[in-house]
Amino acid sequence: MTEPVVAAETYARWRATTLGSITERIETKLVFELVGPLHGRRVLDVGTGDGAYAIEAATRGAVVTALDLEPEMLEAARTRAASRGVNLTLRQGRAEQLPFEDASFDAIIAVTVLCFVPDAEVAVREMARVLAPGGRLVLGELSRWSVWAAERRVRGWLGASTWRRARFWSRAQLSALAVNAGLHVADERGAVFFAPSGMAARLVAPIDPILTRLHAKGAAFLALSANKAGVSS
Repeated sequence: MTEPVVAAETYARWRATTLGSITERIETKLVFELVGPLHGRRVLDVGTGDGAYAIEAATRGAVVTALDLEPEMLEAARTRAASRGVNLTLRQGRAEQLPFEDASFDAIIAVTVLCFVPDAEVAVREMARVLAPGGRLVLGELSRWSVWAAERRVRGWLGASTWRRARFWSRAQLSALAVNAGLHVADERGAVFFAPSGMAARLVAPIDPILTRLHAKGAAFLALSANKAGVSS
C-alpha cells in the first residue's frame, strides 16, 4: 500500500498557522457560495481528508457522506465530526470508482482531490454519474498559474513527495473535465490572491473577495460549479 498523500495531522498543523487559517476560511467561503443552499440535501464530499468540508456541509443542514481512500483520514473526520456534534456517513473508496449507485447525491464537493488522483477525467465522470439530475458539482483545485504553484513545484523538485506527485490546474482544464463528463459549467471563480506567507495573507485577505469578483489573475485557488441536466426529485 502506498503512503497517504497527506497525513491527517498535517491538516491540523496547517490550520494552526496564520496562513493556513486565513486561506482555509477564504476557500471554504467560496466553495459554499458555489454549492448553494444545502438544507435537507444529500451531499457527497469526495476526498474528505479530516472532514472539514463535510462537517461544514452538515452544519448547514445537509445529509453528508464523506469519502476518502485512507482509513486514517476517515477516523480523523469521525473524531472532528463528533467534537462538532454533527453526523457523517463515512465511506472508504477511490474517486475514480465511487461505491455508490447512479444519481445518489444532490450535491458533490471535491476540493484539492484532482491534483492527486491518477485519472482526473475518470474521477469527474464518476462524480457526474452519482450526481442526481439537477444536482451540482463543485470542484476546488490548486491553480497552475500562481506563486503558490511555483513554490510547490520547487518543493517537489527538491524531494517533497506530496508536491512531486501533484498536478495543478487551469480554469480551462477544469471546465473541460466537467464538460467532458456531461455537465454544464455554471460558474468559475478564483481566490487566494496573496503569496504563501502569513503576513501577505493578513494584508490581502480583506480585499480577496473583491479580487474574486473582478476575476483578477494570479489566484492560487480555483473553484468551479457545474450542473447536471434534468430536474431534481
